[in-house]
Amino acid sequence: MKPNYRRCISCRKVSLKEDFWRIVRVFPSGNVQLDQGMGRSAYICPQLICLQAAQKKNRLGRSLHATVPEALYQTLWQRLAPSNPQNKI
Repeated sequence: MKPNYRRCISCRKVSLKEDFWRIVRVFPSGNVQLDQGMGRSAYICPQLICLQAAQKKNRLGRSLHATVPEALYQTLWQRLAPSNPQNKI
């Protein structure tokens, strides 16, 4: 079986699907959520720079053709915090 590759919407890096966070606009409700559901998906690297650019330039919203709630960005920032040594001061 061939591996599944995806591209980060922020830095455009191509890597295995498991290396990214998945954000989904669920069909048919149109709700945007993390990790699960069927519908239009976008992938983003779990890195500070990628998340900052995605939020600042609305890359998730444009990729998903939907409004991304602020609570979703807060959840992504919380996921990033424990893995980033710069945040541990």
